[in-house]
Amino acid sequence: MWVTNAKIVGIVLGTLALYTLIANKIPQVQSEVPQALSLGANVTPEQLVAAGEKVFNGIGGCPTCHGLGTRAPNLLTDEKGTGPIGVRCAKREPGKSCKQYLYESLDNPTAYVVSGYQPIMPVMTKQLSPEQVWSVIAFLESQGGTVDVTGDDIAKAKQLTPGASPGNPGGSPGGGAFAGGSTDPKAIIQAAGCLVCHKLDGQGQVIAPDLTHVGSRREAESIRRKILDPASSITKGYEKLAGIMPKSFGTMMNAAQLEALAQYLATHK
Repeated sequence: MWVTNAKIVGIVLGTLALYTLIANKIPQVQSEVPQALSLGANVTPEQLVAAGEKVFNGIGGCPTCHGLGTRAPNLLTDEKGTGPIGVRCAKREPGKSCKQYLYESLDNPTAYVVSGYQPIMPVMTKQLSPEQVWSVIAFLESQGGTVDVTGDDIAKAKQLTPGASPGNPGGSPGGGAFAGGSTDPKAIIQAAGCLVCHKLDGQGQVIAPDLTHVGSRREAESIRRKILDPASSITKGYEKLAGIMPKSFGTMMNAAQLEALAQYLATHK
């Protein structure tokens, strides 16, 4: 009897050892960069750059457009002989430093559009926290330039009225939550910058699929899934634009906002 039990134990242990070995051989998938960053007043330029690189390649989704040099300027390599972004950023707009230009590009991207490109960039200061915004700026400055972002920039951004920017300290009503916490689908669409790429009810662009009749091809569940995971499905004819939609929309909205938006779009038959 003990011989049988020993064989069973041996088989079990051998099986566990085999699966452990296989599991250790499988490459581990890196987790999505956390949406929250904690950068103190004494944060160093090196820490800012490291954090900014993760945001740039992670939740910011920047390489989707800026890593190709086709939909938007390439930020990490030479752009038409002007060098990487850290070299050319202070030469874009007269009177604006590199830091000022980069912040404007994230906060008011239509203020200056590089020649040859379309104004398709959403307002990233509505999607990223002050820590994320300024760390990305530091990362971009480091691409051939000098990093002059400090913890003071982050602290000042946090002290502004919700919805404000350094150029607009008064801010706008609605509070600090996404879309001011509103569940009005139109307010959510505006805050997310959906019409920068999509067309809806006669407004917006046709860079990405037209949403005017999205409800005729997608139910609310499918729309909800697409917002939470843009890569879950690709509309036929838009395969080349796969990945352009930020993965952060689903994390910016609360559950009520996500549901309101999904139901609203589903009614567009």
